[in-house]
Amino acid sequence: MTTTETPDTLHRILDYSSRADPYPLYAELRETPVARQEDGSYVVSTYRELTELLHDPHLSSDVRHLSRPMPSAAGGGTPAFINMDPPEHDRLRRMAMRHFGPPHTPGLVAGMEGDLSAIVSGLIDDFAGKEQIDIVDDFAYPFPVTVICRLLGVPREDEPRFHLWVNDIVNSIDYNPKTDPKEKLESGVQAREDLRQYLGGLLEQRHDRPGEDLLTRLANDDGPDGRMTDDEIVATANLLLIAGHETTVNLITNGMLTLLRHPQVLQRLRDEPGLAVPLVEELLRYEPPVHIIPWRAAYSDITVADTVIPKGSQIMLMLASGSRDPNRFHDPDSFDPDRRDNQHLGFGSGIHLCFGGPLARLESQIALSELVQRLDRPSLVADPPPYRRSPVLRGPIHLPIEQS
Repeated sequence: MTTTETPDTLHRILDYSSRADPYPLYAELRETPVARQEDGSYVVSTYRELTELLHDPHLSSDVRHLSRPMPSAAGGGTPAFINMDPPEHDRLRRMAMRHFGPPHTPGLVAGMEGDLSAIVSGLIDDFAGKEQIDIVDDFAYPFPVTVICRLLGVPREDEPRFHLWVNDIVNSIDYNPKTDPKEKLESGVQAREDLRQYLGGLLEQRHDRPGEDLLTRLANDDGPDGRMTDDEIVATANLLLIAGHETTVNLITNGMLTLLRHPQVLQRLRDEPGLAVPLVEELLRYEPPVHIIPWRAAYSDITVADTVIPKGSQIMLMLASGSRDPNRFHDPDSFDPDRRDNQHLGFGSGIHLCFGGPLARLESQIALSELVQRLDRPSLVADPPPYRRSPVLRGPIHLPIEQS
């Protein structure tokens, strides 16, 4: 399988005009599973090759292994472990997971179900008397930031500040120096610094104090790997906030859009609450919140699909394309919550499998179940709705719906 340059297809995918429906272009891209671009980077688009790379120890998440410098909105400070390689990645992820999931805190996420339901119910209560609501602004956006702030122990009066920081940071993630104003990048850098300073101040108050919030647990834990530094804790909290918030906003919004486009499935969810679990898994495959991992680095030559990717090359992983690969999934362009063997790439795979995935799943299951139970004959105001600019974290920027 030889490498072919397919810049036009990628450019069309990245262009905003394709945001509402990039899937036909992904099908074009899959005709060349590993495609070299004009700038020397490589795009990988098929399930088998994506999975192979996501588990390849020669693929680096550390930008220092790229031979060509990239603009970054990360700013200063300690990077999050998602941008590290083993062994440092593995050490920090283990330390974080001691307080976020099994085996050490197996009931953390499940134990939040009551609080999640209460937050969802309160947001839906505010829909009363409104003929039109915006699923994004009125529901999907405030829900996860509220959850994560409470998980971290952020005072409730400070939660609105996080909305502004998250918005600027997310807008800067897909910064393109050729087309975007420099202010877009600068706003992201400033928001990261403001968030880092705030979390650092909050963390100082948590040392040597008992408490159940995640910051307190991390600040006072001496596990087998030692204790995280304050900078490492702040970077981990930052990761949970940004990554956890945006993936959940998109998953809930894409989910509601998909249900309104498939009224029979919406009615099934009303009648069968247990359908929420497989339905969210199918959403992660069919309309995932993260479409692209925009870069990974080859820190040695890598051979994928008979193509040699040279050391230092930038590799773009098209996760959403892989999850619709007909060589892996039967009838991949159909939305089927009864799908079996649904090993999608919605949260990635390998050592960088989404850290907050269990929480995002539960949030989305509760959110979509409550929305379909309580909304009165909802209908779309516009289809397709307006989308966010980002081709990486893809979802509607607004989802206005009417209810009777």
